[in-house]
Amino acid sequence: MGKQIGIVGAAILFVVCWSSGFIGAKLGAADAAVPTVLMWRFLPLALLLAPFLRPRGTPLREYGRHVLIGLLSQSGYLLTVYWAIGEGVSTGTTALIDGVQPLVAAALAGPLLGVAATGRQWAGLVLGLVGVVLVSWSDAASHAPAWAYLIPFAGMLGLVASTVLERRSRVPAPPLRALAIHCGTSAVIFTGLALATGSAVPPASGHFWFAMTWLIVLATFGGYGLYWLLVGRIGMTAVNSLMFLIAPVTSVWGTVLFGEPFTVLTGVGLGLALVAAVVANGRVSRRSVAGPPPESPGSSPRPCYARAGGTGLPPTSTAPRSRSDGPARSTRRRRDPTPARE
Repeated sequence: MGKQIGIVGAAILFVVCWSSGFIGAKLGAADAAVPTVLMWRFLPLALLLAPFLRPRGTPLREYGRHVLIGLLSQSGYLLTVYWAIGEGVSTGTTALIDGVQPLVAAALAGPLLGVAATGRQWAGLVLGLVGVVLVSWSDAASHAPAWAYLIPFAGMLGLVASTVLERRSRVPAPPLRALAIHCGTSAVIFTGLALATGSAVPPASGHFWFAMTWLIVLATFGGYGLYWLLVGRIGMTAVNSLMFLIAPVTSVWGTVLFGEPFTVLTGVGLGLALVAAVVANGRVSRRSVAGPPPESPGSSPRPCYARAGGTGLPPTSTAPRSRSDGPARSTRRRRDPTPARE
């Protein structure tokens, strides 16, 4: 009983930490340009994770593959999240678009990985996308331009592409080494971007550094650490189902902290997203395809097929398999491409 309570508590804390990444993005953007926030978010992370970059056991070719995965699932993904929020898209809407990424990955990337999407998963995808449209519509009263709502979808496509790359890796790197490569790549990219735009100098305000601490501790280490803890205890599919709770929690955060509107239409859209998760995962196979979830935007990945993020960094499928994830290989064609998303 005590162990079950501990897992439930860890799951609740995971949802809070992952969603905190979207909030941290808005906190940081209030005092500095997006390149500044991302540069000073990843420089400390790259230094902290540098000891895990030792090449022992990982071919140099795989390092290059993980650099590309990091560019797509972390650098590109987080840039779109921060950009969208900076343009005025609400944190809840951005989180919801991020949250349906596992369904999109299952439908689009599944066939490329030799896994057929089921009717339930297609139904879940349609319901999830309808939910996104409703929430975006209810958010239309904000000052964000219409095109800004397309930005998170660009990040989602990057996550899907990174999923395919990661799943085709023959020699996966250990999770911490992969995270170190991704963070190091993002640190280089965002430092170069900040220098090129003349925004590398951080503001002296305590509010900015509070936001950076929030992003590093809560979104990255909290979200990412709890993600892998839960994967080992309850399996990849169950953990990725929790990603559909991120948008409602983020919407509440945004309403309380920033006064973002939470209308009836918002509630209906979020409810549809939750129903989509139940429909898509109603009968999950124990042999599911996992990929890098989006990093919490403060952090994914998400969790996605993978997502990161809120909102922590996008984990990859290199973690030890739990019993609930089933054997590493199967001679039969798998039917469940939904994840078992810098």
